[in-house]
Amino acid sequence: MASSVPPPRPAIDRTAPKPSPVREPLWRHALGGCLRGLRHERGEKLSETARRAGVSPQYLSEMERGLKEPSSEMIAAVAGALDVTLVDLTLAVAESLRSAQGSTSRGATCSVAYALAA
Repeated sequence: MASSVPPPRPAIDRTAPKPSPVREPLWRHALGGCLRGLRHERGEKLSETARRAGVSPQYLSEMERGLKEPSSEMIAAVAGALDVTLVDLTLAVAESLRSAQGSTSRGATCSVAYALAA
C-alpha cells in the first residue's frame, strides 16, 4: 500500500526585510530641508539664525531635521530671520514635496501650496 506524503514546502525566510511602501515626505521634513538650505545659502551658523529668530539653536536644529511640528509663529520667525516671506517659503516647501514625488503634473496654484501649509 502506497502512502501519500506531500512534497516538502520551501522554507520561508521570515528574516528577510520586506519592501516598505513608498511614502510621501512629511511637511515638517520638507520644511526643515528648505530652512536648512536657506540658512546654508546665507552661509550662517545655526546659532546666528536662531538668535535672530528668537528661538534656541536646539529648537531650530530640530526644525531643520524635521523632528518638530513648529507653530506658524515659529515658522514665521525663522522665515523672517532668513529674509524670506512665508509665501516664498511655503512655495519652496510645496515644490520640494512635488519634486520628491517625481510628479510632472502642471497647473498647481498658490491655493494648493497654502493648503499644504495648513
